[in-house]
Formats: sequence, C-alpha cells, structure tokens
Amino acid sequence: MAAHRKARQRSVGGNTARTAVTIALAGAATATGFDGVGHADPQLSAAQVKARVDKLYEEAEAATEKYNGAKEKAGRAEANLSKLRDEAARREDRLNSARDALGSMAAAQYRSGGLDPVVQLALSDRPDRYLEDAALAERVGTRQSAKIAGVRKQLRELEQLRGAAHIELAALKSRQTELKQHKKTVNEKLGAARRLLDRLTPQQRTQYAERGGADDQQHASRDASRDPAPVAASGASGTSGAAGADTAAAPNSRAAAAVAYAYAKLGSPYVWGATGPNAFDCSGLAQAAYRSAGVSLPRTTYSQINVGTRVARSELQPGDLVFFYAGITHVGIYVGNGQMIHAPNPSAPVRVAPITEMPFAGAARVA
Repeated sequence: MAAHRKARQRSVGGNTARTAVTIALAGAATATGFDGVGHADPQLSAAQVKARVDKLYEEAEAATEKYNGAKEKAGRAEANLSKLRDEAARREDRLNSARDALGSMAAAQYRSGGLDPVVQLALSDRPDRYLEDAALAERVGTRQSAKIAGVRKQLRELEQLRGAAHIELAALKSRQTELKQHKKTVNEKLGAARRLLDRLTPQQRTQYAERGGADDQQHASRDASRDPAPVAASGASGTSGAAGADTAAAPNSRAAAAVAYAYAKLGSPYVWGATGPNAFDCSGLAQAAYRSAGVSLPRTTYSQINVGTRVARSELQPGDLVFFYAGITHVGIYVGNGQMIHAPNPSAPVRVAPITEMPFAGAARVA
C-alpha cells in the first residue's frame, strides 16, 4: 500500500524559498570571502577596513622580502653562470688550439713514419745523423705524450665547467620561478587592499584618515613615556634641518649620514622591490641609506637584522635599524625619541613614525 501513496507536494513558498535564500547567502559569503577581502562587506567600519588593509600590507611586505631575497639569489646565480660560461669558452679555445697542434704533429709523423726505424738506419748514408734524429724523435714523442695528457686534462676540466654551469642554470631557473610566485602573491595582496579602500564612502575615507592620524598620535604619546631619548656620543654630529627638532645626535658619522639620507628621502613613494634613489620599499630604504654612508647591507630584512650588533630597545641610538613583526618583515631607521623613518606601504610615502606603530621584533647597530 505504501508504494501507491501520493508524493507530498512541495510548497512554492516553503523549501523553494529557503533554497533561494540559502543560495543567496552562499553567494554573499563567497563574494565576501573571495581573496580574503575581494568583495568586502560594505558595512565594515573605517576601523575594520584599516585593520584588514594593514594585515594585507603586512602579508604583502612579507612576500616582498621573499621576492627581494629570491631576486638577490637570482642575480648571484646569473653572475656565476656568466663567469662559468666565459671560462668555459676560454678553455674551449685553448683546447681547440691544443688539438690543432696535436693534429699537425700526427700528420708530420705519418708522412715520415712509413719505414721501420731499423730499416731507416740501415739505408741511411749517415748513421750518426740518423741516431741523433732518432733521439730527437724520442724526445718529441715524450713531449707529444705530455701534450695528449694535457688535452685530456683540459677536456675533463671543460666538462666540469659545463656541469657547474648546468647546475647554476637550474638554480637560476628555480629562482626565476620563485620570483614569479612571490610577485603574484604581492600583487594579489596589494590588489585586495586596493579593492577594500575603493569601497569606502567619502565619509569612511575621512574616518579612515582620521583614525590613522589618531593612532599615530596615541603611538607617539606612548612612545614618549616608554623610550628614553638616546645620548649622543662625544663629538658626534647630529642631523640638520627637520631632523634637528625631533632627534638626538647620531653616535658616529656613518649613522649620521644614514639618518640624513633617510630624512632627505621623506615623501618618496613606496614601490615594492625598489632601492632608490626615487622610490623604496622598507629594506631598500635601509640599504640605500647605509650605502650612502659607505656601509654595505644585504637586501632583505631577515638578512639585515643579522648584520652588526643586536641592541635592546632601551639602548637604541639614531641610525640603528629597527625591525618589526615575528617574521622580521619590516625595517625602519631609528632617528631618536622613539621615532623612525621608514617606507610603510603603497598607501603612504617614506615618513617619520613612532616605533610602536608595529609589533617590535628587534634592532641592530650596523655603524
């Protein structure tokens, strides 16, 4: 009997409506979750937008430092490959010359070597001269053997060079693949941040800007109470102009030169992967500032922190490099009184900011 029961009719306004709502909610969730922030909730406050954008910039900067590191390694691999190829070309030229010489020697021997040496001696009208020639031929044969051994050695060395060049080429291709991946990640993070900011209303944009300014003021006031001004070393020269009002004297001429360079670049745009002279990312600014002072720094934040001497936060002096986030993904140049100069992110140019603006991770004195 159960097999003949009529199927229950579904209400048009019941399950169908619920299904439509479910699909709509799923679509909304997908839209909100795309790329993490691809289509942000329009109800987000300016503070929430700022928090999300700051997080995206932090992630983009981590990818930027990985890109910088891969680019540095790719540059070294490319230079090594070029040297290996040049050396292989020189070795090949020498090898070809040695082969030509052996070929000429072999041809001469073939032309003069038709008779057995005993027969040649018997037919010679000057046996004494023949014996002298034979002794000379023996010495030539010894030299020929040495030349053959030399050619074989050159062949082995050339093959080793070619093998090393092959390995270096594989390393270069690997670095180039890394570069593409890190570049893609950076662009995705920056694009997501840009889409978030583009969705702000004019009123929210104002709130966003005001909140940023308020945060900076709060950071500065906290910093003034937590970070004592550094004491200048005897005879050290301070920075001039705008720097004089905000910073103590740098401890030495190299640190002073780096700080002066950083001040001269205030307002320069942030461009990821840039090392100046007109645009910078954070580690690019630190590298360029110290390059102007005659100090060579590595390219990435996680390498820069290992240069020089680590210093405690309470012992900071102008010119010290200050690092942020657990992954050591951001760096600034300390200028005194709890302040640093850094290249923040694409939304802001090179500027002075409190070191409490981001989670402090450590500091290094490189001059």
